[in-house]
Amino acid sequence: MTKGSVLPFLAVAILIVMINISVVGSSDQFLNCLPSCGGVVDKAPEGAFTVEICFKNIGKTEATWSVNIAFEGEKWVWAGNPQTLTLAPSNTKTLAWNGSVPTDAPIDSMTRLIIYYGDSFTALDWWIHVVPSAQLTITTSTVK
Repeated sequence: MTKGSVLPFLAVAILIVMINISVVGSSDQFLNCLPSCGGVVDKAPEGAFTVEICFKNIGKTEATWSVNIAFEGEKWVWAGNPQTLTLAPSNTKTLAWNGSVPTDAPIDSMTRLIIYYGDSFTALDWWIHVVPSAQLTITTSTVK
């Protein structure tokens, strides 16, 4: 290998090692929720949505939690109804909430999904983006 080709090779090798370290060093919570850890969902005012979250007891004893969700943003907030979750060690359960975007939610506003459980909360990377109820698209065009 020539001296000029060693430097790009070394840079690529370092980049690969850094990516591997960051993936291995990520929290278990992140790795457990792959591939559906978040995203942006477009909804019109009054648009219905469903949130499903799978929970796992990673402790050593059975426990019960009060769990609720909310979409919180600067322009609007929506909150679900609390649910009781009881799990034995290593057990999982999926809870679901149904809701709708408020009628007065401003167009282009965003809210983030927050999970509340016990005295804690976790903000997930799920967002609702409010879009107009009517949207125009071009289906065909012709130039002659």
